[in-house]
Amino acid sequence: MLSNNFGLYFLNSVFVTAATVVVVLAVSIMAAYVIVRNRSRFSSALFSGLLLGIAIPLQATIVPVYYLIVQLGLYDTLWALILPSIAFAIPISVLILVNFLRDVPGELFEAMRVDGASDWQMLWKLAVPLAKPAIITVGIYDALQVWNGFLFPLILTQSAENRVLPLSLWSFQGEFSVDVPAVLAAVVLSVVPVLAAYAIGRRQLVSGLTAGFSK
Repeated sequence: MLSNNFGLYFLNSVFVTAATVVVVLAVSIMAAYVIVRNRSRFSSALFSGLLLGIAIPLQATIVPVYYLIVQLGLYDTLWALILPSIAFAIPISVLILVNFLRDVPGELFEAMRVDGASDWQMLWKLAVPLAKPAIITVGIYDALQVWNGFLFPLILTQSAENRVLPLSLWSFQGEFSVDVPAVLAAVVLSVVPVLAAYAIGRRQLVSGLTAGFSK
């Protein structure tokens, strides 16, 4: 298993997943804050546009995504996996965070405003700490989607240096034989980080998913 560059594929998956989750969390929490606190037409149009993104299946966009990545010169790089993953993760992430932030009493924001706090301070000192369960939920959900993603790595990468774990499992089988012990070992090791993340954030995951159901 180690002779088939399992360590390299593991590190590639870690980099792609971590970069995607960090960017998605940063963009989604700011977008959710604007949508909840700014009741303008722009925020309503922004939220409607993001909700429309949830209805678009990933498979239906793979051709334009492929041509866009080629035009940007990112084909067969890890960024070819990160950028589309970010785009498809943001709509559902914003929806979860908006539902959670709408439960935060507006009086808390108004109290901070009276004390002279800016929108940036209210976001990072009030909204982010209170939305911690929803943020952990979004982080775990997005990490699962990216870690187990197969279509983007299959279409947008080619070389072994940029291969990630789901696609690398193919390297443990040949045309007429399958290295069963190596495949099982690779599957178990690839699942360990996901199980660890779920075990650590399980309570916040449940509370984040049920946010807004009491309304």
